[in-house]
Amino acid sequence: MKHPYTYTVASNHSSERFHGLNVLFAGESQTKPGHKVGPKVYDYYLMHYILSGSGTFTVDETPYELKAGDTFLIEPEQLIRYTSSDSEPWMYRWIAFEGKETDKLLESCGFRGSNRVLRQEADRRTRVLYRHVYQSLREGGVMAAVEAAGYLQLLFSMYGSKAAGLEGSVERSENGGETLVRQVTHYLSAQFAMPVSIEQMAETLGYNRAYLSRVFKRATGMTPVTFLLRLRIDKARLLLRERPELTVEQIAASVGIPDALYFSKQFKRIYEQSPSSYRRDILQ
Repeated sequence: MKHPYTYTVASNHSSERFHGLNVLFAGESQTKPGHKVGPKVYDYYLMHYILSGSGTFTVDETPYELKAGDTFLIEPEQLIRYTSSDSEPWMYRWIAFEGKETDKLLESCGFRGSNRVLRQEADRRTRVLYRHVYQSLREGGVMAAVEAAGYLQLLFSMYGSKAAGLEGSVERSENGGETLVRQVTHYLSAQFAMPVSIEQMAETLGYNRAYLSRVFKRATGMTPVTFLLRLRIDKARLLLRERPELTVEQIAASVGIPDALYFSKQFKRIYEQSPSSYRRDILQ
């Protein structure tokens, strides 16, 4: 099957550079058969994730045959070359970055010693995080560099978890749902006061929405939507006790429910009394 050649890249145009971790550019390419880069050196880190196809990455005269799911890392001033397969040219996404924290982060991911290749099963979550780094730079904005670096740190975290044996296939692991539940709980707990889209959360975390909801409900007994509502109502209950100067409407808005009538209805359904009644009882 012939693959049409594509190449897209987005650069960090910010004049400010973050010394800890800074994304320079990111992109994606469907390479041509036999596409070759190098021998050459770069003065920054360049990490590729292979989406499909196969090829050869050579570093220190050691060749590595790579396929979908593999990641290869190029270090600054390291002489490398890489060549796409003639029959199944690879498609990959890449991120170029620099910063004083990179060595420590990369080591935690499994790039230890002379190892510059991570071999893993193709993973949708990895694809999504590489894409988010690219989209952050492409869309621009004053915080694009910060956002791109944030997604790159999430990517490092995921690689690190896999290297430590905490990840792998959720569906094949007896406790795989624990990772998903922990991620969803953390995500919702951090953003409950903001407009939250379960679809967007699933995409950010790298899961199919239906699968995410099914595993979360199986583990907790409630859907992510129900969990989010309970979280908001519980936070509101705390504010009703501790912030008597705030109105019910202000408290509802503070926990991410702009409709005060809906908030009162849900509060009463869960606690069997209205927010105002609860406040009167608790403050007597």
